[in-house]
Formats: sequence, structure tokens, C-alpha cells
Amino acid sequence: MTTPRRLLLVNGPNLNLLGTREPAVYGSDTLADVERIATDAAAAHGFDLRGVQSNHEGVLIDAIHEARADCAGIVINPAGLTHTSVVLRDALSGVGLPVAEVHISNISEREPFRHHSYVAEVAAVHVVGEGVRGYATAVDRLIAVITGGTDG
Repeated sequence: MTTPRRLLLVNGPNLNLLGTREPAVYGSDTLADVERIATDAAAAHGFDLRGVQSNHEGVLIDAIHEARADCAGIVINPAGLTHTSVVLRDALSGVGLPVAEVHISNISEREPFRHHSYVAEVAAVHVVGEGVRGYATAVDRLIAVITGGTDG
């Protein structure tokens, strides 16, 4: 069986407000910009990308479960769920797909409660503090994990 050439991009709570929410922390790019950046990075490697954003944990978990059917890996910015959601971590672990965790800001340099990530424990790739360009880095590095660095 061949590996699917699709990634799931998961953006968690409040990321729909990118561009207007705390621009000093998150910049002025929008969620549409993030999705375009990630889609373009995936396409450069011959991969498709399907994006989902929700402010509801269960919607994100359902999308992660559904990814087993047609995705080779998951790029996720869990947002605030990074620091609180064991069930999101368990969903990522349970589907058995490689995971790239991405954060626009450097969570280790922010408030102490943001320093711990439940997702980090199950992610093969970690990208923090690169702004929205970090999504392209996460896609590139995840595809390298999936393909063994060969794109194919």
C-alpha cells in the first residue's frame, strides 16, 4: 500500500482570530495566510493539504481520527489546548501518524503555564517562534520524516 500524499493541518482555538488577535505576539497574517503558506509548502513536495480550524476540541479530535483514512501526517498548532489537553494528545498518538507541532510564538519564552506541551510528547517535529513561516518549516520537516528525506 502506498503512503497517501496528503497532510492534515489542524489549527486550534482562537487561531481564527489571527491578524487581529494580539498582533504584537502573533503578527498580522491571517488564518487564510497560514493555510496558503502550508498548502504551498506541501505542494512543493507533491503533497495535498486539508485544513481544519475549530474552537471546539471534539471537532479537532474527529478530524484527527478521520485523517487515518487519507493522510500521511498531521501538522498541528493546538493553540491553548497545547497546555491542557490530554485527550488531544491521545488522539494524535492513537492514529499512529507522524505529527509536527507548530507554534507561531516561542511558547518557552512566554508565561510559565505555556511552557509545557502535551503534544510535544507525541510529535516528531517541533517548530516554535518562527511566526507563520514556521508552518512551512513544519510541513517541510514532516514530509522529510514521512518520506525518509526523499520526497517520495
